[in-house]
Amino acid sequence: MTTFPAFEDALGARLMAYCAIDSQSDEQSESQPSTAIQLDMQRHLVAELERIGVHDVTLTEYGAVLATVPATAEGKPVIGFCAHVDTAPQFHAAGVKPRLHKAWDGSAITFPDAPDLILDATAAPYLAGKEGEDIVTASGTTLLGADDKAGVAIIVTLAEYLLTTPGLAHGKIRLAFTPDEEIGRGVDPRLPADMDADFAYTLDGARKGEIEYESFSADAATVTIHGVSAHPGYAKDRLVNAAHLAARIVSALDVDGQTPETTDGRDGFIHCYGMEGGAATMTVRFILRDFELDGLEDKGARLRALCAETEAAHPGTRVTCDIRKQYRNMRYWLENDMTPVDLAREAVRAEGLTPVSVPIRGGTDGSRLTELGVPCPNIFTGMQDIHGPLEWISLQDMAAATRVCSRLVTAP
Repeated sequence: MTTFPAFEDALGARLMAYCAIDSQSDEQSESQPSTAIQLDMQRHLVAELERIGVHDVTLTEYGAVLATVPATAEGKPVIGFCAHVDTAPQFHAAGVKPRLHKAWDGSAITFPDAPDLILDATAAPYLAGKEGEDIVTASGTTLLGADDKAGVAIIVTLAEYLLTTPGLAHGKIRLAFTPDEEIGRGVDPRLPADMDADFAYTLDGARKGEIEYESFSADAATVTIHGVSAHPGYAKDRLVNAAHLAARIVSALDVDGQTPETTDGRDGFIHCYGMEGGAATMTVRFILRDFELDGLEDKGARLRALCAETEAAHPGTRVTCDIRKQYRNMRYWLENDMTPVDLAREAVRAEGLTPVSVPIRGGTDGSRLTELGVPCPNIFTGMQDIHGPLEWISLQDMAAATRVCSRLVTAP
């Protein structure tokens, strides 16, 4: 039986240090990476990886960090591990103050910077049964950033374990830490070749035991509405208010069973997540999601038709709809060769857990890596209630993920 060190202390120290580094991405930016602050996190990783003895540490010109744990045995596949360093733009991420609730006693967790905020098993059912575990949260006014700095911490801790433990037989391990995953730009087209792995795993999942190989297919849409501008005091029969037209388009799409707040399971959706502008011009941003390509195409066709109808009904206006591909369901490729999934499931079973595979209602860098030729399912980290102030994670879940990854790479 394999004996592992207690990973929790190392994981906790790394997670809390990483989360305190602001590395939020910005989809409005055209730079690569989208924010310079992500490079603060990347430079921190470069220094740490070099310090613990990882080989070939490189910060690429597209903002990813790549590194190698050399092989100790012949004839084994080259396995990659990937996590993203950026945090989600949807919520405050500057000035994160991570808090460790050591051996959590089961009582309601409160937040010093938001006294009315409560985290307990009522708000977060997965907390039930976590008594005695070490829980990490933020302080109430920011997200935590366990998505995906937990994945980063797990991979670095795995690398350190492999490098410092004699007698472990494993093939070459490639590490990749990407920027801009949260805005759908995490996998630069050069990354698959630079990573040079036979297959890989993202550490970007949630509940303990989950091995995911199916994700949404995703597009992004930008609708631009050019109204007819006029002085409001003399606007009768002249003004066509772009803001009003934007509101009508969003309202027409706000149908139960077709928006995120009214869907689950295998349902797709159209989600309006941003509007900006005024009476003359409005920009409305959407994401389109579905597990099947025909469903995704239907959603795009519906949005385009609504834009065309709006333009036709209001002479003098111009309504454009730009739909851009983001990523595709990784199942389309993985179902042709489930070897990486099967290996991960075997490692989960060896850890004494039951592997669970559920479709991801989102995407990972693995979606794009898989499409570009590096099969890449997703392994759990334990992160919960992500992208908001109640985000939390158990260090024991992270330690289980670290052991699963070690079992995976050292399996006969």
